[in-house]
Amino acid sequence: MKIGIVDTTFARVDMASVAIKEIKSRISAEIVRRTVPGIKDIPVEAKKLIEEDGCEIVMVFGMPGSAPIDKQCAHEASLGIIMAQLMTNKHIVEVFVHEDEARSDEELKKLAENRAREHAINTVLMLTKPEMLTKMAGTGQRQGAPDVGPIKP
Repeated sequence: MKIGIVDTTFARVDMASVAIKEIKSRISAEIVRRTVPGIKDIPVEAKKLIEEDGCEIVMVFGMPGSAPIDKQCAHEASLGIIMAQLMTNKHIVEVFVHEDEARSDEELKKLAENRAREHAINTVLMLTKPEMLTKMAGTGQRQGAPDVGPIKP
């Protein structure tokens, strides 16, 4: 089993290391990590990990800033990630944390680490036990933040 990881130098938290540690605590997998400058560089690197390195799934990590241009770049990167998924027929798990999701650096770091960890668990489940995700359908899971739970009748 081979899992690709793409992160950026622009991010302020090393989310990839958190995810790798979580993955390795759960399964035996070869991890192939690449680091690119920014989020718009992520889609092609993820596609290369699938096509050239044979990764079965890829996780991508980014931390867009709070300025309008940063949000636009994040949206463009997300579209590129979706295109790469469709071109390769493989999942690319997007893990973005926007700087304005938190009020302090400490809160931002905690959010980023939790989101990375929880998406790493999702990635492992997608590869090994997809039926577990089906059991969680409609339960209001939130990666990095408290779950909100299902809507009660």
